[in-house]
Amino acid sequence: MNFPIGELSKRTGVKVPTIRFYEQIGLMPEPSRTESNQRRYGKAEADRLNFIRHSRELGFEVEDIRALLAMTAAPQASCHQVDSIARSHLLEIDRRIASLTALKGELTRMVDECGHGRICDCRIIEALADHSHCSAEH
Repeated sequence: MNFPIGELSKRTGVKVPTIRFYEQIGLMPEPSRTESNQRRYGKAEADRLNFIRHSRELGFEVEDIRALLAMTAAPQASCHQVDSIARSHLLEIDRRIASLTALKGELTRMVDECGHGRICDCRIIEALADHSHCSAEH
């Protein structure tokens, strides 16, 4: 297979500017080019880009994806480091969930305490203006 960047974009669901960005930062290799300097791609590049897209959808950071891609070059090696990266990412997700849960609780409390009166008496505005009116750190 030998196709242009627009076709790679269609096959992977990754926008052309994003593909170029991944090439610039080294997640995607520099593509071969035609005599007219048009980028050309094949199945290997499409597979790699699908890996990157799916990793991003799962929230992995670029540097983690870079490390994971590097590890795929040694398929017989231990996956201990892959597991470590995934576990670290999972801990970060748990931290974010806890933070968002706390934010939800605080906003729910603020809305529930709102008397639906005038702005000058609004508990939401009061809490937004002065963190000491909040019931928890966030």
